Amino acid sequence: MSTDLAGLHDRLSHCLFDDVVPFWLEHGVDATGGLNTCMTEEGTVISHDKWLWSQWRAVWVFSRLYRRTRQAEYLALAEQIVKFCCAHGWNGTSWRLCVAADGVVLRDAESIYVDGFAMYGLAEYARASDNAEARKWLHRTANSVLKALQLPHDRIPHFPYPIPAGMRVHGIPMIFSLCFLDAADQLSELDCLQIARSLSDEVFNTFYRKDRNLVLERVNADGSEAAAPLGTAVVPGHVIESMWFQIHIGEAINDAGRVRQSAEMIRRHLELGWDNEFGGLFLAVDADASTEVGWAFADYKLWWPHTEAMYALLRAYEVTRESWCLDWFDTIETYAFAHFPHPTAGEWVQRLQRNGTPTTEVVALPVKDPFHLPRSLLLSLECLERLTAIPCPTK
Repeated sequence: MSTDLAGLHDRLSHCLFDDVVPFWLEHGVDATGGLNTCMTEEGTVISHDKWLWSQWRAVWVFSRLYRRTRQAEYLALAEQIVKFCCAHGWNGTSWRLCVAADGVVLRDAESIYVDGFAMYGLAEYARASDNAEARKWLHRTANSVLKALQLPHDRIPHFPYPIPAGMRVHGIPMIFSLCFLDAADQLSELDCLQIARSLSDEVFNTFYRKDRNLVLERVNADGSEAAAPLGTAVVPGHVIESMWFQIHIGEAINDAGRVRQSAEMIRRHLELGWDNEFGGLFLAVDADASTEVGWAFADYKLWWPHTEAMYALLRAYEVTRESWCLDWFDTIETYAFAHFPHPTAGEWVQRLQRNGTPTTEVVALPVKDPFHLPRSLLLSLECLERLTAIPCPTK
């Protein structure tokens, strides 16, 4: 364990405020509305189409940046993205997936995750702005989500990861456990904490397999294990991200056992997903160590599992104070900062082949995502400020 927490705070703050945020302010702001995300790694805009998946996630980032710094430009950017999305993105029932720069619908409501990210962004924007209209949109979205969650998973729009007939997927309870937890202080009309607890219960009771001590991405609709390879796919970064969500929920419901188990699952999936030959986290692995993995681009190294692991490990250390958390943090940070930062652009390259060679292949959405890296850095800074004597800015 060699991590100097104060020095780490300086490094991550530099990465966020000197590299990442300036990139998005220079290349992402679209004066006609929304944030440009269809761009190269260098920031060259390819298309002004607006994928609301990324627009709402950007709202969370810039709202949180404003709450941390009180710099008006961040809140102004969050506000203009919200206005664009609300003007063009709602189809009367849920949020569309993609619209053109002028608001023309390109793809309608094809993914419940857009609704989740709308909840997440609107809740953070409402905290930052105290905007009553944002709370109304949040309430409208949450009600739409609750109706959708009553459906069998294979009937819920789930782009870009189709759900095989007769299966349930970890991503739905995972994402919405956090969304409802995060919205609790803004949605007094709903028992958001109980909803979050119920969804968290589903993660552990349905997708966690005690005999394997891991979390599967897909199970049969009745909760039984599905056939390989689809039923034995494990996405380590997804589980690691899920588990820091569950740490937050465990703390909110005063469940020390859930907090502890979540921390241990972070460790388990790091060990499961680490590539001992080339380093880095595999995108997906098979629960039975088969070479046939039921997940596309399984051996790729993406930026987001590494950013999520960095914050997850700091949270795990905060709740356990065990040295393995910082040991693993050193390993993840070393790999990530050696492979992902773009040499000139300031932001991170988002997709690598197994051996670390950058690739432009579209793995999920055709966007440069403005979310995982800045969110991880923001939350990590807040965590480090709790762990040290470094003053924490007012949020």
